[in-house]
Amino acid sequence: MPEAGDRPGAARTAEHVRLDEARERAVAWKAWGPYLSERQWGTVREDYSESGDSWNYFPHDQARSRAYRWGEDGLAGISDERQRLCFALALWNGRDPILKERLFGLTNNEGNHGEDVKEYYFYLDSTPTHSYMKYLYKYPQAVFPYTDLVETNRRRGRHEMEYELLDTGVFNESRYFDVFVEYAKASPGQILVQVTACNRGPDPAELHVLPTLWWRNRWSWGDRPDEAAHRPSLRDAGGASGRRTVAVNDPEEGEKALHCDGDPDLLFTENETNSERLFGVPNRTPYVKDGIDACVVQGRGDAVNPEKTGTKMAAHYRLTLGPGESRTIRLRLDADGQGAGDGDVFGPAFADVMETRRREADAFYAAITPASFSADAALVFRQALAGMLWGKQFYDYDLTTWLEERGASPFRAMHRAPPRNFHWHHMDNADIISMPDKWEYPWYAAWDLAFHVVALTLVDPDFGKHQLDLMLRERYLHPNGQIPAYEWNFGDVNPPVHAWASIFTYRHLKTRDHAHDLVWLEQIFQKLLLNFTWWLNRKDREGKNVFEGGFLGLDNIGVFDRSAPLPTGGHLEQADGTAWMGLFSLNMLEIAAELMKEKPVYADMTMKFAEHFLWIASAMTRVGDDTGLWDEEDGFFYDVLRRPDGRSERLKVRSLVGLLPFCAVCVFDGDLLAGFPHLARHFRDFVTDRPDMVAAMHDPRRPGCNGRRMGAILTEQRLRRVLARMLDEGEFLSPYGIRSISRVHAEHPYVFTVDGREFRVDYLPAESDTGMFGGNSNWRGPIWMPVNALIVRALLQYYMYYGDDFTVECPTGSGRRMTLYQVAEEISRRLAGIFLRDEQGRRPVFGGSETFQHDPHWQDCLLFYEYFHGDNGAGIGASHQTGWTGVVARLMHVFATTNPQEILESGTEPYAASLARHERM
Repeated sequence: MPEAGDRPGAARTAEHVRLDEARERAVAWKAWGPYLSERQWGTVREDYSESGDSWNYFPHDQARSRAYRWGEDGLAGISDERQRLCFALALWNGRDPILKERLFGLTNNEGNHGEDVKEYYFYLDSTPTHSYMKYLYKYPQAVFPYTDLVETNRRRGRHEMEYELLDTGVFNESRYFDVFVEYAKASPGQILVQVTACNRGPDPAELHVLPTLWWRNRWSWGDRPDEAAHRPSLRDAGGASGRRTVAVNDPEEGEKALHCDGDPDLLFTENETNSERLFGVPNRTPYVKDGIDACVVQGRGDAVNPEKTGTKMAAHYRLTLGPGESRTIRLRLDADGQGAGDGDVFGPAFADVMETRRREADAFYAAITPASFSADAALVFRQALAGMLWGKQFYDYDLTTWLEERGASPFRAMHRAPPRNFHWHHMDNADIISMPDKWEYPWYAAWDLAFHVVALTLVDPDFGKHQLDLMLRERYLHPNGQIPAYEWNFGDVNPPVHAWASIFTYRHLKTRDHAHDLVWLEQIFQKLLLNFTWWLNRKDREGKNVFEGGFLGLDNIGVFDRSAPLPTGGHLEQADGTAWMGLFSLNMLEIAAELMKEKPVYADMTMKFAEHFLWIASAMTRVGDDTGLWDEEDGFFYDVLRRPDGRSERLKVRSLVGLLPFCAVCVFDGDLLAGFPHLARHFRDFVTDRPDMVAAMHDPRRPGCNGRRMGAILTEQRLRRVLARMLDEGEFLSPYGIRSISRVHAEHPYVFTVDGREFRVDYLPAESDTGMFGGNSNWRGPIWMPVNALIVRALLQYYMYYGDDFTVECPTGSGRRMTLYQVAEEISRRLAGIFLRDEQGRRPVFGGSETFQHDPHWQDCLLFYEYFHGDNGAGIGASHQTGWTGVVARLMHVFATTNPQEILESGTEPYAASLARHERM
């Protein structure tokens, strides 16, 4: 594969060089990164309870005292790529009852809308190799209102707003500290740390800053019989004038060091559970995990080791900052044992490296940011990508060990109900993975990951490829072909978008580098065949090419909980499940066609998946089926309820469920089968011999713009009908994108009655009003970025086929005609508008928060929420769901770097080609 500098027009910045070196494994620039979780407590991995209630088994109150089994967490933390050695920040304002070592939030049962982090922290910057990173934490000077947040939210009902940290008043009069943490790599193992604390308040205030280094506890779980011989250590090594040094010893890897500028107190303890505090059981050692907390907060000097050794330590800096005053603390982590080079670890070279890495980060983003972007758009673009890069986490979960520790083994009889994930013994995960959110979702979700990759390939295509490959390896993919969903239930069903993300990534790299990795694509295809077969065998109940799937990521968008038995009995035929399989078939067809160009053996596979798609599309659109998925009167798709007695009825909720068939579309070159005349004849005969099959779907034989062919479920007439609903501002089209449910249900709720029990769907533009589906999610109205991205992609596909002659009203009824490219651009503009300043200088994402809207220390600190208010664009749900919401960076980039006429002429996938076009400018 050519290097970055070999690409025509590519800007070869220093960060591009590091990416090249990391790809070739010449230099391990990614060996250290932001791989620490933000919440390890309350996760499935740490849950060894009988009930499986992970929140209550391991709550936040125990996290400071209890050693974790499977991972670590910390504030603004970093670790090595196996999360053996960890570094993070701890703070104390002199008033809190505990050190601020980790982020606080509500558990699922404590919040009126489910779990939620109650802190303000921001990912301001990161390069893809993490050669430079910047993080901001806002720490109140008053007592942190832990109890108030829990009790007030618990009292509130589902129709009330959540009680946020700003609502408590602890930030009144700006009485807080801005704590900036910057990391810069002098080399892969030489990490410079700079902590800058700023007093934003009107009075002098005390702040204790405790940069903390610790070994992950890998010695307490019986994994190693000779514990003493393998146990790592930290010890006070003294130091030269003006600094303190901690010797970091690992029997497996040798000596490392942490250098601390100035003369802080070095406090040492062990990363061991405080069993006395938690369980009334004597401790193994007098120095336990919360020993530093006890020393600083409670003044217990005996809680830390006077011998200045242990497996956890903190450098204790005491600061008093005047109003508006800032102070900086510097540290240097020698993680490779090579030393600083010039011997002066905090000399002029420290500042030089820090400033150089900042400039290099600026140069890298300048190289990938379109020149047409305003300064505000560039800020949004950069923070979206920085948040995704900070969202990486080392994820360790050996299911065989975990299950056996719970008394569950596939080789022994079970005498109680098996625990969750019992059928996933094969899984052994220990990798750096892009997380949806490292506090609320500190575990991967396979379909989220597909959308992460679409954005991540803007900055690090190799990492994107690796993420897609990972989910299909034998340590992840179930032997039956199912892709694991997420740790709460690996066997749940996520939408099958892996193939779409894979062909997107392949084309992105091929267009950018003028080369291709056909071996990678072939490996992906082989594993996806297993997954496709799993769907065919498990989710097509009656063999009619109409699919179920249950949850499918759409939580509570429907009438019933689709992951539970129906109150009516029977089963659902899902419009979205069937549409997802239609898109899956088309994507597999795309991959097979690409492989076929160089390996003719895959020619038959193109036909296989073409036929699969035609059968699925026909099943969705069959003529004369009064209870099929398509409703001719409404011009829309609906789920169909099949009752046990044979009766059927459509569940007429107008939602994303009915829009997803619109997304099942792909455009192909007209000469795709030119070199395979036997296949061309077979395909033509297959379709000609089945006139009923294509009677109500798009005819794949019909040529479009520049002779292209299209696989699509919707005929042109039906496409116009669906678009008329989707682009109606009284239905789906919000000022901020496409809503998850039609606004028509605000005045006309959908009501379904079973045995006197009412099931109801209203238009809810914000949070859920029911706990039936978990309570912390809501797709009944909000703007949801990933499916919006699929809708935009579909519009661009239709445009490549229909060209400029196909226009629609946008918005519906406005009299304003647009091509489908212009419609896609308009939707993307509205989505980006969630984050951009409007004419009044307000960002819709911040809603009614005047602090965020107007305070100069807050207004440019962006949050990429899980989803957004359906009417005003305010952020809702997880505030750091940067994962799939980060796809907004790709949407912004596409329309700043593509030309519609070039798309029509070249037929190149606009999403995949946008970066290459930008680099040629």
